[in-house]
Amino acid sequence: MEIFFGAFTSEWEQRRAALLHELSLGPKRRSSSEDEMKRRLKAMAALGGGGGAGGGGGSQPKMRRTAAKSIFAAETRAAADASRPIEARLAAVAQGSQPAVVKMASYGAGARVGAMLNYVSRGGELAVENDNGERISSREDLARLRGDWNHLFQNRAESRDIGSFTVEIATAAVSSDEAMHELVRNSLTSAFGDRRYAYAVTRQADGALTVQGAVVLRSGQGERLTGDHKAASIIQARYDASAAAQDVAARFSFQGYGNGVEYGASKLRSLVERHDGNVRDDRGQVIGDEELAGDLVQKEWRGDLHSRKGRDVMHLIMSARAGTNVEAFENAARDFLAEQFAGHRYVFAMHDPANDPKEEGEGGKRPHVHAHAIITMRSESGDRIETTPQVFREWRATMAEKARAHGIAMEMTDRREFASSPAFARNQVRPVSSEGRTEHVGTSEAAQGRYDAKRGGRRSLAKAERSREYAIKATQSWQKIALASGDRRVVAYAEQQRDHLTASLSAGQAEASVNVVHADFGSKFGANLVTLQKAVLEGPEMRETTRAEFEAYEKKVETALFRLERSVGPDERHDFDEVASVAREHVNGRRELMELYEMKGQAQAEQGTATERAESPERRDDANEQWHAAVAKHGEAVVEAANDVLMDIETSREGLDRIEAGELSNDPRVFRADIERGLARAAELAVQGNTYMREVAEKDLDLNRAIEAAEQSQERPAEEQGKTPANVDAVTEQQRDPRPEEAERRPDEPAEQAHELASTVDATNRLQDKLNRDKEAAQRGGETTRTNPAQQHIARLEELEREELERRERDRDDRDR
Repeated sequence: MEIFFGAFTSEWEQRRAALLHELSLGPKRRSSSEDEMKRRLKAMAALGGGGGAGGGGGSQPKMRRTAAKSIFAAETRAAADASRPIEARLAAVAQGSQPAVVKMASYGAGARVGAMLNYVSRGGELAVENDNGERISSREDLARLRGDWNHLFQNRAESRDIGSFTVEIATAAVSSDEAMHELVRNSLTSAFGDRRYAYAVTRQADGALTVQGAVVLRSGQGERLTGDHKAASIIQARYDASAAAQDVAARFSFQGYGNGVEYGASKLRSLVERHDGNVRDDRGQVIGDEELAGDLVQKEWRGDLHSRKGRDVMHLIMSARAGTNVEAFENAARDFLAEQFAGHRYVFAMHDPANDPKEEGEGGKRPHVHAHAIITMRSESGDRIETTPQVFREWRATMAEKARAHGIAMEMTDRREFASSPAFARNQVRPVSSEGRTEHVGTSEAAQGRYDAKRGGRRSLAKAERSREYAIKATQSWQKIALASGDRRVVAYAEQQRDHLTASLSAGQAEASVNVVHADFGSKFGANLVTLQKAVLEGPEMRETTRAEFEAYEKKVETALFRLERSVGPDERHDFDEVASVAREHVNGRRELMELYEMKGQAQAEQGTATERAESPERRDDANEQWHAAVAKHGEAVVEAANDVLMDIETSREGLDRIEAGELSNDPRVFRADIERGLARAAELAVQGNTYMREVAEKDLDLNRAIEAAEQSQERPAEEQGKTPANVDAVTEQQRDPRPEEAERRPDEPAEQAHELASTVDATNRLQDKLNRDKEAAQRGGETTRTNPAQQHIARLEELEREELERRERDRDDRDR
């Protein structure tokens, strides 16, 4: 098929089409195609890394670049960290450089893009700039953006987590408030089942009760209600069928539903406010204030929600101190977005206090300059943005680099370098004032403490061992800066930070002596390391596996390594390299073992098919004659069982011979172990009564020695060792109807003989079942080479049965004498 590359308008589409065309030419061009692809991706990575600094004015359009940065991100970011040592960053901060601030405001599904764009553009009053450098100022163009981005959205609907309900309960005679609440909870539980809920009751003049509340829409069994009239009819039917409906009538309805903890906490706080704290939950506990309402949803209901929200776009905020040059910061933000999110669609807008149309009382005209960006989570090539602590660190480093390129003194900082308190999350606080800097209130006591610590500048040090090691390194850096600098202000600042870190380390050491549990909840490193360990050590079932199963296992390990690499910091790089080396070494060992067993299986298959094709018809006839002769002498089940074990032994011997001849480079110990196991199984069959195996052992010295060793291990009497076992076919027939044997057995028959006979019967029965399955498969495939005709087989069984009965008669006569 001929490819017309001019039909593609984008450069990445042309390159992808060219690559697919080369791959379609066959395996001969595969290696050169891969080399060319690597060369091109390296060139694109260099282009993406160097193009950011050249961004100029905001009115000049930019060409969209491909998302090749992610492939070489680790190398590029490692080089950036190495070029900006910690002493240089901290010295710049001591001299007055501001920290780089890049934070995630929220995620949103495709349906919320319009609302998010409306917020960023202040209702269309501010112009936004897209990834091509084009300025969009009209509301019509903003409305068209969602359609342009729609192919990048999953359009996954948000889950309906919490519903608002109303219940009208008919006139009920209750003696007290507690009895009233007991009646209400009984009615709600009969309808909602095990779902969590909270409610408030209003008593009407005629004695009827009006109940308003919020309920978790997902049950413990996983059933999720829709929170609409359809769900109300389902709940109504369940209540009408319950025992509670026989005492009092009730009518259920839903007024709305929402997604997530924030929606539920808002609804419950509103319910508490309307009913002056007279709200109770499904367990009868009183929810007297808004703080308890938030705690109920945050701490108890959160795990029951199983909330799901689409993440098609993210809202990113980049900010700088008040007084920062607005034009320079806008250029820096433009370059940062162009480099970090190449291949993604995005728009951004500057919120400058001088030009912000939103009034200060409404949350506008903030004193600091900042930029809002709405970015698609998926790029044009299908890559999704990852948001881990390490990724945010890289974003801050890139933002600081672009700001310095435009004359803004800015550095990437780490809270461990200043012993700063951890940041609070959006779901831990709620805004109460938007004038100037937004003021918040914590949704719980712990969240309020975290908020107060952060806003009050309280010193705190992360308790993970890696964080402590990093803090020690930062302390040493501050000490070096204090000794090397000649500026008194820089020296005072460095000594102050050094003392803060020293005090925090001492306090942390004292706490660690009491509590020895260490965890770093701000990083996914530990979780990813556990995932990798589980993936690599996948249990003994990997000993014999197919190639497809091994490839899935190998892919699982590589995925775990990739995720672990994304979560490690610069100080952990050496440890990660060692872990990755050991993991891949383990996988390579599993690969060699899989290939050995694969080769063994191929050899076994070839012995039954390729050998017959290669041999002459005369030799095949001779082999068939030998087979029929052995079956006639020993029985088909006996020969089949022995032949399976002997084939395994012969295959392993051939593999060992090929290794000794230099044809294979595998470990000979594997084949020797297989031979030893095969000889042990063969000796066990011979001892259990397989006469064909004993016949083969007369010509195989190794097999003969294995049988002798097996007999000696059983420590049987000499006369029993030389005794010829019973024919297996007859014993099998005996197993099918053991009652005559039990009736004829004398009470003084030795228990050892009965145990030996039972073992032989059990082994032979398994062999006979295998033979029956093989015969059925052969009959379905039309193969009759190794099976007797049905009539001959029945006659042979009858003959063997007569021989076995005669033998038992002779043994009984000998015992009587």
